[in-house]
Amino acid sequence: MKLTLSPRREDTPLTLSCTGETLTFNGQTLDLSAIPDGATLPADAVGSDWIVGPISRNDGELCLIIALPCGPNAPDETRFPQPIIVTQDGPIVLPPYQDEEITA
Repeated sequence: MKLTLSPRREDTPLTLSCTGETLTFNGQTLDLSAIPDGATLPADAVGSDWIVGPISRNDGELCLIIALPCGPNAPDETRFPQPIIVTQDGPIVLPPYQDEEITA
């Protein structure tokens, strides 16, 4: 599964995990297993605010664009993220929500 991340300013970070072809976004599950090979669905077809672009399956690989919440001090790796290739079940490591504040 290939996840393209689309940063957006949010007050709550995202916790994301995968089980098979089911993604869980902050407790909300989305089963993508019914999408046939060669199909492309618009984001609104799945009813999730986390999906912000089309979902497609080509040669068996799911590709989707998801929202990536960013804190007010998000680092460059979060504001300009690289795609994530998911190869196993479990938590998905996302770029940091924001830079750690430095205290004197």
